[in-house]
Amino acid sequence: MGTSLATSRVAVGDITKTAIVAALYVAVTVVLAVISFGAVQLRLAEMFNYLALYHKRYLIAVTIGVVLANFLSPTWILDVPIGGICTFIVLVICRAVTKKMKNEVMKFVVTGIIVTASMFTVAAQLTIMLDLPFWPTYGMVAVGEALSMTVGGVTIYLLNKKLHFAN
Repeated sequence: MGTSLATSRVAVGDITKTAIVAALYVAVTVVLAVISFGAVQLRLAEMFNYLALYHKRYLIAVTIGVVLANFLSPTWILDVPIGGICTFIVLVICRAVTKKMKNEVMKFVVTGIIVTASMFTVAAQLTIMLDLPFWPTYGMVAVGEALSMTVGGVTIYLLNKKLHFAN
């Protein structure tokens, strides 16, 4: 009986942490909506991508957050399914590539590069939906993502020292 109670506490804790991160992703994106969408964007909620390096539950949390936040996108019809699927795939790739790395800063650098490079999917959506030129749009979105990931990386790295996201 004690084992099932402990297991249910872990499950409730994981669900709660997942819900909080998903809600935070949406809240940060909504509060900063003016800079979160479009060809020139600085989606600071992308900092939560780094949480996937600490625990696999955050793969789901960030993906849910992206899907919900993308309903506000001017290209939501593509952004909701494509953004959600791509986020999940990119975070799985980041976890796999950095799994054996010991240096946390290097994990963050590699993750930041992978996530930034993946912004071709956002540029493609903007090209299709808003008739924007692909390469300049990709460049702008990638620069915004790199800035978001840099600021977010420092933030999450420092927060982890106090909050211990792997727990």
